[in-house]
Amino acid sequence: MNHAADAQMTDLMTITRFVLNEQSKHKQSRGDFTILLNHIVLGCKFVCSSVTKAGLAKLLGLAGEINVQGEDQKKLDVLSNEVFVKALISSGRTCILVSEENEDPIFVEPSQRGKYIVVFDPLDGSSNIDCGVSIGTIFGIYLVKDLNNPTVDDILQSGNNLLAAGYCMYGSSCTFVLSTGNGVNGFTLDPSLGEFILTNPNIKIPKKGKIYSVNEGNAKYWDEPTAKYVESCKYPQDGSPPKSLRYIGSMVADVHRTLLYGGIFMYPADKKSLSGKLRILYEVFPMSYLMEQAGGQAFTGKQRALDLVPKKVHDRSPIFLGSYDDVEQIKALYAASAAAESNGDA
Repeated sequence: MNHAADAQMTDLMTITRFVLNEQSKHKQSRGDFTILLNHIVLGCKFVCSSVTKAGLAKLLGLAGEINVQGEDQKKLDVLSNEVFVKALISSGRTCILVSEENEDPIFVEPSQRGKYIVVFDPLDGSSNIDCGVSIGTIFGIYLVKDLNNPTVDDILQSGNNLLAAGYCMYGSSCTFVLSTGNGVNGFTLDPSLGEFILTNPNIKIPKKGKIYSVNEGNAKYWDEPTAKYVESCKYPQDGSPPKSLRYIGSMVADVHRTLLYGGIFMYPADKKSLSGKLRILYEVFPMSYLMEQAGGQAFTGKQRALDLVPKKVHDRSPIFLGSYDDVEQIKALYAASAAAESNGDA
């Protein structure tokens, strides 16, 4: 009997224990955040189970409805949204919920109300559900300004005000990535224990990567800085080898790979989508927050992503995020383009 191995197996850092350790660093904490996060984790476990057996449970295909974004809803989209809404409200710690699947914010009844706002995409990458590609849940957490009088203005905050953000990826394994403002940590669901175990502590994105991730099918609609950057990835002028293109079409999967391996993920504005395609509150902000916490950058083509302040709940933005040096390169191209336009106007 290997007692050393057995001892190691019992000294696992679960996500609950991890968050409790973080809570102990804040003497004023009453455990509300820990309770909220436990309900988010529970929702992720439920969705993970549903994704795993979707084909058997007849959860694949369309639900026959269209969401607020004008997209056909998959059956798993609808189920995932219901799961997270119920889990978050039942925590007793939320005040307002914003979901990609709901046109209007959900204001929690006063009797069940808490101090947190949760913004989330219950099932990102759902167009890939039926073919088994990795999909995921994205979330961000804010504090409400006035618990007695929550309004839409409480939601329309800068990304700098995020208390925490994360995502859960449902793929070959179920991976939960979280930042509470003190770096980024990754957890993997152990099916035999039913617990998320810390497997990737203190994730740091490489300063420069070898991969770029973008939908090149939209290339003819891109602006000049984006086109120039992708050209430099394919045909570098400094003698370095070309970068590899990797694009899954599920933001969670593409960003997760970028976070671990380095490089850049891009969803630029183009002639078809002048404001970009990704939603600011529950896609751009959480992923930008995680990237910065891991030592990377997030840029919109005009400014630092977390400095944005959305005007509407489902506002969109272009986004370039990833390794510090790679994002710096595209920032320089946008700065040069803006300078050229300014000189032309002059």
